[in-house]
Amino acid sequence: MDRGFPGFELWKAYLGFGAHLLIRARSPVAHRPVEYLPDGTYLGRMNLGGQKGAHPGGVLVRVIEYRVDGGEVVRLLTDLLDPVAYPAAELAGLYHARWEAESAFRQIKTFQRGPVEVLRSGDPDLVRQEVWAHLVVHHCLTRVIMCLADDNGINPDRVSFVKVLRHTRRSVVRQCADTPKKIKKFLAVLAAKVRRKLDNGARRLREADRHLKRPDSKYSSKLSYRINTRDRQPTRRITPKVITLHTAIVQ
Repeated sequence: MDRGFPGFELWKAYLGFGAHLLIRARSPVAHRPVEYLPDGTYLGRMNLGGQKGAHPGGVLVRVIEYRVDGGEVVRLLTDLLDPVAYPAAELAGLYHARWEAESAFRQIKTFQRGPVEVLRSGDPDLVRQEVWAHLVVHHCLTRVIMCLADDNGINPDRVSFVKVLRHTRRSVVRQCADTPKKIKKFLAVLAAKVRRKLDNGARRLREADRHLKRPDSKYSSKLSYRINTRDRQPTRRITPKVITLHTAIVQ
């Protein structure tokens, strides 16, 4: 989760359902080290009443601090306390994968459903049915991608969703009989195309620079548009980001 969500009640609720947490936090949260760990991270306590030391209760968390390309210090809280089983550098890289949720939304809304397309149903029950149909199809395509990645020993992020979607659509159109055999043949064809046509290569860390939001003005809409877009760069031109543990806590 991104910054602004850490809290005792939320933390306990997620852990109660068996989930693990990796949440960005502000500097006052769990800022008093209880124990330093060998990898430079430390254990802290997130209390019920903010960071008031006299307040009873609280949960023990592991604090990871690092910089990306020498920028601001990023602080992460996690319930994964073992530094050997859960290395800090891997958790720092995993935090940036939260952007993949936005990629999934785009896959469903832009590629699978289609741009500027609306749901065809007019009845609330049918709208729910259509939404669930889109989600089921996306889940099935994701399972196909996961299987292809596992069989070829690559990261699932390298398999193009758009290309798998196109191959699937062409296969569905050709279906006429012996569906199980057709599906098996279709998956075999996809497996043969993973590295040749479906593999997009290693992907960079997903991130976005923080910009000061400017209020919209009815007198300078064109100028505002130029200001908001002038520093955008094509995705493929962005250099890989370097994650460095915060030197202040590395022992």
